[in-house]
Amino acid sequence: MQVLIKRDDLLHPSDDLCFCGNKWRKLKYNLIQAKAAGYQQLLTFGGAYSNHIAALASAGKLFGFSTVGIIRGEEHLPLNPTLQHAHEQGMHIHYMSRSEFRRKQEAEVLRQLEERFGPAYVLPEGGTNASALQGVEELVAELRAQTVIDERACVAVSCGTGGTMAGIILGMAGQGQVMGFPALKGDFMAGEVEQLLAGEGTKWDNWTIQADYHFGGYAKHKPELVKFMVDFSQQYGVKLDPIYTSKLFYGVFDLIEKGAFEVGTKVIVVHTGGLQGIRGWEERFGTGGSPL
Repeated sequence: MQVLIKRDDLLHPSDDLCFCGNKWRKLKYNLIQAKAAGYQQLLTFGGAYSNHIAALASAGKLFGFSTVGIIRGEEHLPLNPTLQHAHEQGMHIHYMSRSEFRRKQEAEVLRQLEERFGPAYVLPEGGTNASALQGVEELVAELRAQTVIDERACVAVSCGTGGTMAGIILGMAGQGQVMGFPALKGDFMAGEVEQLLAGEGTKWDNWTIQADYHFGGYAKHKPELVKFMVDFSQQYGVKLDPIYTSKLFYGVFDLIEKGAFEVGTKVIVVHTGGLQGIRGWEERFGTGGSPL
């Protein structure tokens, strides 16, 4: 058995590490389309610690777009590290009540936002849409150039909205296996991925959701996860974030110990980046890592 890491955390178009990995892949074709359509402004949605909000703010500054971030919930000052970064990149931050945020895709809400902020290329929460999947598919093309991808390959990736996983499934085109490790609690992820694949007109079934490694849900953790994250960095020299990739790698290593992979399997673990989340973690829990 082989275990390889696809270091997408090292994929970034500038020195700004907030705009890297799967965020670069998901935004790439959206940015191209926004520029081609003549938009000068990007607008998107997210939580107060959203990697996507931080990435879009960085992308806007890098490529000459103004940006608006619609943030779920009430304003809290001083700004947390994620929103402070977005502010420093020039993003206009607008807070929306949680009840209205749930309606963010409705035509009336979008119309009101356009009236307030002007014309904008609108990206969904997390940046997941058809253009995002197109960008993620390119990751698989790179894997094929870097190693042998065959029926014994298993690509493992963390999940937030399911977009990165869906893009990888499309790129694998029925070959090998794809495993998704949700950072959020609940049984909705499979449905989200199925919906994204259906939107692309495909029904590949060579994928599974490993739902037992969320550690309580988004931004939740337990002492064993913190210890794993610290030990992994010290042993392999690869940093993990506490929200997504630490849960992914913990899950993969746990499944290996349990003998879940067949002999001869090549497990490729995608490090999607997200390291900007460490700053918010340290703000809440201190540099020691865990409040428990």
